[in-house]
Amino acid sequence: MAAKKYKKRYTVITKIGNLPNGRADCVKYRVNNLLKYVKFLDEKYKNWTWTNIFSNKGSDKGIQLGNFTKNNRPITATI
Repeated sequence: MAAKKYKKRYTVITKIGNLPNGRADCVKYRVNNLLKYVKFLDEKYKNWTWTNIFSNKGSDKGIQLGNFTKNNRPITATI
């Protein structure tokens, strides 16, 4: 029996720097745990500046739930 795939709770868009033309260089991930995600950012993208959190489930899909910066981090795994 195959394992059931669960949909990730959040879609996050994070600014990791600037492109040569001055535009923001961003990455997009789908995550369940915001604390683990911020730890991942610190390890992989040391210069990240902000992240926007969007719902990825149900009727609220696509609605922004919050935003964080490198100095204003999430204090819980979920919103």
